[in-house]
Amino acid sequence: MPQHTSHRPVCRDCDGFPVVAITAGTRHPDGTRTTLRVTCPGCNGTGHTTPAAVLARAGR
Repeated sequence: MPQHTSHRPVCRDCDGFPVVAITAGTRHPDGTRTTLRVTCPGCNGTGHTTPAAVLARAGR
């Protein structure tokens, strides 16, 4: 049976890919690459944004 998901808008900054791994170009002593994990500053790593109407009501 299909699962129902709520319709939440995808973040416009990251297009739904909130966390990425970037190689630094250097290697560890065992030969693996050094990577940096970076999260999207627009959605704080969730991949979704809050609708504007909810933000307007939260400020009251």
